[in-house]
Amino acid sequence: MLTREEAWVHLCEWTKTDSLRKHARAVEIVMRRAAHRYGAGAVEEEPWGIAGMLHDADYEQWPEEHPRRIVAWLRARGEEALAYAISAHYTKWEVPHRSPMDKALLACDELTGFVMAACFVRPEGVATLTPRSVQKKLKDKAFAAKIDRHEITSGAALLGVDLADHIDFIIGALSPHAQELGIGARPGA
Repeated sequence: MLTREEAWVHLCEWTKTDSLRKHARAVEIVMRRAAHRYGAGAVEEEPWGIAGMLHDADYEQWPEEHPRRIVAWLRARGEEALAYAISAHYTKWEVPHRSPMDKALLACDELTGFVMAACFVRPEGVATLTPRSVQKKLKDKAFAAKIDRHEITSGAALLGVDLADHIDFIIGALSPHAQELGIGARPGA
């Protein structure tokens, strides 16, 4: 089985920018927590985290091929469940979401990115972020305009959870890692 360390080395070979690496790390963190909430718990934490980490690994170098390269790399290593979840997260391929991991990756990816964007515009970062403030930002189409709002709402629906509760879950997962992710309070806030 692919280890977290091997996955991180591979991510860093293909992804050079700090912002995309932080996104990968943030989705890894959220997916590790999601394994306990939506999956079988500790036994699934490692693969779920790796799926979160690697879901956009090929995006920076080969955006027009995303996620073909990372899916092929995982399949060549015999990591079919990870390859499938990453295929399903790319909704343009219309791959059915079969497993809890497939559903959680879709539900956590875009929303994690959106929550982090909301943190960046707040002097206090994630410390005072609430689901209500995130939902208000979701209505502002100019804010984080590239983030697909439909994927956010359909992801929560796929998991069968209320969107506000899912936002709260993601805020809670990211909060302990605020400093590492750069979403903590800015100096002087």
